[in-house]
Amino acid sequence: MDLVPHVDSSNSENHPIIHTNTNSSAASSSSASTPSRYENQKRRDWNTFGQYLNNHRPPLSLSRCSGAHVLEFLRYLDQFGKTKVHNQICPFFGQPNPPAPCPCPLRQAWGSLDALIGRLRAAFEEHGGKPETNPFGARAVRLYLREVRDSQSKARGVSYEKKKRKRPPPQQQQQQQQPVLPSPGAI
Repeated sequence: MDLVPHVDSSNSENHPIIHTNTNSSAASSSSASTPSRYENQKRRDWNTFGQYLNNHRPPLSLSRCSGAHVLEFLRYLDQFGKTKVHNQICPFFGQPNPPAPCPCPLRQAWGSLDALIGRLRAAFEEHGGKPETNPFGARAVRLYLREVRDSQSKARGVSYEKKKRKRPPPQQQQQQQQPVLPSPGAI
């Protein structure tokens, strides 16, 4: 591949961003205000994926793109990762804070990949793609992300737990659970 990514230092996801000067009508919203950070990031990610498809050998059109091509793209991005993922044979496997350096590879963090896929999935549909043909929502991509999450959590000794829904404060819960009784004067 001939992609030379520019890592945007303001990007918390730490994956390569290729800046291009393309104007997308989908990226410019109906309001005259400046796009949000999310919209800017989504546009840059979409442009990066577009360049990846153009540089693919043979070049690939978006309509022919599948979940397998998305996986290829995610594996390509690993070379720009900044998250140390210990191999099972590494003495620091499963330790969240290893005491010394090791030769294990740097990879894209699971959270970064998950957020990237979410933005690309939205961008695909904004650019006219149908939800049922969205390659970023393919089963293989979801399984890959789950595998990356599980392997990284084991390698780093950090488990990813689903966020629990916030419950209303106890006072509100009691009010919601108590049945409404008629007042004594109403009978």
